[in-house]
Amino acid sequence: MSYTPTQVTFTQSIYQLASEVQFVRPHDEYLYVVSTQTPFHPVSHIWPDHPADRGTLAVDGCVYVVEDCLVGAINQDEHQLLVGKEILVKRDEPGWVFVVVHQIKTEENAVKVGDVVTLTVDEEYQNQLSRAHSAGHLAYLALNKVLASAYWRKDADRKDPHGHNDFNSYAQVTSFVTEDRCLDTYRLGKTLRKRGLNSADMLENLAKIEEQVNSQLSDWLKLGSKIEIIRQGDNLTDSRYWQCDLGEGEVAIIPCGGTHCDSLTSFGTMQVKLVQRDGEHIEMHTHVTQS
Repeated sequence: MSYTPTQVTFTQSIYQLASEVQFVRPHDEYLYVVSTQTPFHPVSHIWPDHPADRGTLAVDGCVYVVEDCLVGAINQDEHQLLVGKEILVKRDEPGWVFVVVHQIKTEENAVKVGDVVTLTVDEEYQNQLSRAHSAGHLAYLALNKVLASAYWRKDADRKDPHGHNDFNSYAQVTSFVTEDRCLDTYRLGKTLRKRGLNSADMLENLAKIEEQVNSQLSDWLKLGSKIEIIRQGDNLTDSRYWQCDLGEGEVAIIPCGGTHCDSLTSFGTMQVKLVQRDGEHIEMHTHVTQS
């Protein structure tokens, strides 16, 4: 039997579909179920910034809660499924296909290969994560712009989509999306100072920077621009790009595998708070409300 990469629809506002099961693996008290298609977004095993979708899997009149949704990789020759941190191969490794794994709590034979299951995503929860993830992109672009205006003494090699020194790329340590919130942690270390960031000035003026970032975000939201996800294909590992015209000359295009809202009009408000944690770390808390 050969396996196919999971085709995903979470970038297309599809919240329910029926799909055939192609792999099942028992795991402790859970069952791992892999279908040919899914509307579920899994948490990444490499950069787990965006949580797994919530929802249900239904088969033969039984409805199961999807307890978790993870990335998996199936070896075509050995019929072996690796899940999450078990995965040691890259997405283009010959003989492997990458799939979405739905984790449900049930007995081993409750779902079988060849069954057609109905997969239903919690739409409200996905939308909350989508707004938060798009807000995270907007917030870091605004932060990059504000810092580029006064806090770099050198031209950096890395630029963001608007041509500004990419502070986010250089300094980001972690990023976590939750319902209508995004938390980014940045490290202002020695290497970044050597690259030309005036980090002492930045920390001294953090409240002013926060005010400028929020002003920029307010201006961008007034544009009401579309947010689009450009897909290179339907498979889980096909490249996807977040795209939005923020009136900065160049359209912002960011590689991203998460889910997103479809317009700046999705936001009622967007507010950033910058918090200094110690001499080298700051946090950017982004909070949004629905329009």
